[in-house]
Amino acid sequence: MDNLSVGFAICGSYCTYDKMLAALREVKDKYGKVQAIMSEKSFETDTRFGTAEHFISEIEGITGQKIISTIKDAEPAGPKRLFDVLVIAPCTGNTLAKIANGITDTAVTMVCKAHLRNNRPVVIAISTNDGLSGNAANIGMLLNRKNFYFVPFCQDDPINKPFSLVADLGRITDTIDAAMQGVQLQPLLLAK
Repeated sequence: MDNLSVGFAICGSYCTYDKMLAALREVKDKYGKVQAIMSEKSFETDTRFGTAEHFISEIEGITGQKIISTIKDAEPAGPKRLFDVLVIAPCTGNTLAKIANGITDTAVTMVCKAHLRNNRPVVIAISTNDGLSGNAANIGMLLNRKNFYFVPFCQDDPINKPFSLVADLGRITDTIDAAMQGVQLQPLLLAK
């Protein structure tokens, strides 16, 4: 499974960015070629978790490549067959809903649509406050579709945020390896 070309798409959920950066390093170390894609909002938004400039610098430092951050630049991923596998980490509920319902209006949703035309796997690392409410149906839809694989996830705070789900970002490479074999990594639902 080594020497894969990996697309690594990044959405909001800024509170997970430190873990996302660690996962990105692990993916780069294991597979070699990694191209980061960021949604337009994540590419330009400063938050209490850090500035966009800081995260862009970190991500480009890890991958050694300029980030794709526009729909126009993301579209060639399909025709050029840029990736063996596409990872979306973190994947917000907003992005998950758009993918499940065929909406393409960000660099991340475009790269997903373009990548899927090649019948190759998409690995989703969910991070959403409504995974067990508004987005539960979208998770179900994608679990039922070919080429979608989820990084195992759990409720991150069942008492204070009972509908919130977050993927174990430390299991991305295991999920990639399973997805490349056409298998959903199990167990999918983790205990906190």
